[in-house]
Amino acid sequence: MSASILKPLFESYTGQQLSEVLELPSSGSNRRYFRLRGGNLTLIGVMGSCREENESFIYLSKHFREKGLHVPAVLAHSEDSLAYIQEDLGDQILFNLVSQGRESGFYNSMETELLRCSVEQLPRIQFLGAQGLDWGRCYPQESFDARMVDFDLNYFKYCFLKATGLEFNEIKLQEDFERLKADLLQEEDNTFLYRDFQARNVMIKDGEPWFIDFQGGRRGPIYYDVASFIWQARSRFPEDLKQDLIRTYLRALQSFKQVDETAFYARLRLFVLFRTLQVLGAYGFRGYFEKKPHFLASVPYAMASLRTLLQTPFTDYPYLNQILSQLSVMPELNDMAQDNRLQVHIYSFAYKKGIPVDNTGNGGGYVFDCRAINNPGKYEYYRQFIGTDPEVIKFLEDDGEVTLFLESVYKLVDAHVQRFMERKFTNLQVSFGCTGGQHRSVYCAEHLARHLADKYNVKVLLTHREQNLERML
Repeated sequence: MSASILKPLFESYTGQQLSEVLELPSSGSNRRYFRLRGGNLTLIGVMGSCREENESFIYLSKHFREKGLHVPAVLAHSEDSLAYIQEDLGDQILFNLVSQGRESGFYNSMETELLRCSVEQLPRIQFLGAQGLDWGRCYPQESFDARMVDFDLNYFKYCFLKATGLEFNEIKLQEDFERLKADLLQEEDNTFLYRDFQARNVMIKDGEPWFIDFQGGRRGPIYYDVASFIWQARSRFPEDLKQDLIRTYLRALQSFKQVDETAFYARLRLFVLFRTLQVLGAYGFRGYFEKKPHFLASVPYAMASLRTLLQTPFTDYPYLNQILSQLSVMPELNDMAQDNRLQVHIYSFAYKKGIPVDNTGNGGGYVFDCRAINNPGKYEYYRQFIGTDPEVIKFLEDDGEVTLFLESVYKLVDAHVQRFMERKFTNLQVSFGCTGGQHRSVYCAEHLARHLADKYNVKVLLTHREQNLERML
């Protein structure tokens, strides 16, 4: 689907001629985001391939706005709902604003206050958002139910547990899963479950939190979102900050319901366990099966949280507790956390799909435009190959432009790597873009990755985004 579909939406709504379209970094979903400018106005254009998901977001946005919640207004959409324009909330993402705390494990007062303000708004979303909401408009289902629990528990079992090689009795484990499922579904809930309530989905505008990416929400328990936000593995919240955020949430919750704090903490603990299993399943699938090693690099953080959680055993699920205790001390799931070398993440990408987002929250680094190099993609013969194929390598090296280009790149990046190593920094990102993310950018990313891996004691993570290829050097 071409971005041109956004032009009539923008011009019809604003009365201004669209003068600039800038594709924004992808969030990893199938939706594409664009900043649209015309006159003195800027809006966000969105294109998504799933009509039902888009319709859910459009409906929920309108409903939440009517309840006074801080979500972007959807201003216009195409007839088929595959494209829409919405309010521009700016560029300040909570995830990026708290990057210093996430990297160090120590959150300063500014970061802590932003986190408090965000979690303080959660009960309003859960309770006001549920008032009068047509649950049948939620996608892909209207409630947190037994199927959803089964999906996530099996995700953990088949994508993570089995991949570790740990021997286990599947019957005993399933018996504990059934008991856990019954306990998770014990209460009838008529509150909105955000489903993906985390720092990447909180924007800060004029000092206030605003919320995005809630299209997967449904009716469900309040504990799920609290666990998602506070026990996100890579956030590295110290225990005192976790307790601070829970107290902040409970104070805000009092405006909507009376809370037995003992019962609340007991229920919350079950959902922390459930979310931990779900996250490990995701790490396993992305790491072991999709061969994306940076997901496995998050496993030690999840193991650290798991060990803290297991300090009070889950006596109602004795076999599950035993299996998790064994996992939490397996050296191969914990030793990765000891590698504090600089990691250089190198991407190849297509400009038409946006520059890769910096998931570390550090910002900076380099983006090199390879489109000045002679393009083999101009010729039909080379369109079947990518930048790692001998045919493309010979074309580029015989032409010679790529060699001069990379010589300049090496000088710049080498200086950066040396200084970052001296200062004990942990992340640097370098991206190479070209027209299709297939030939020139792939070649350059491969050669810089090998150059750095050979020359320095650094970790090099190489991602060819448009080819869906990733490996660690």
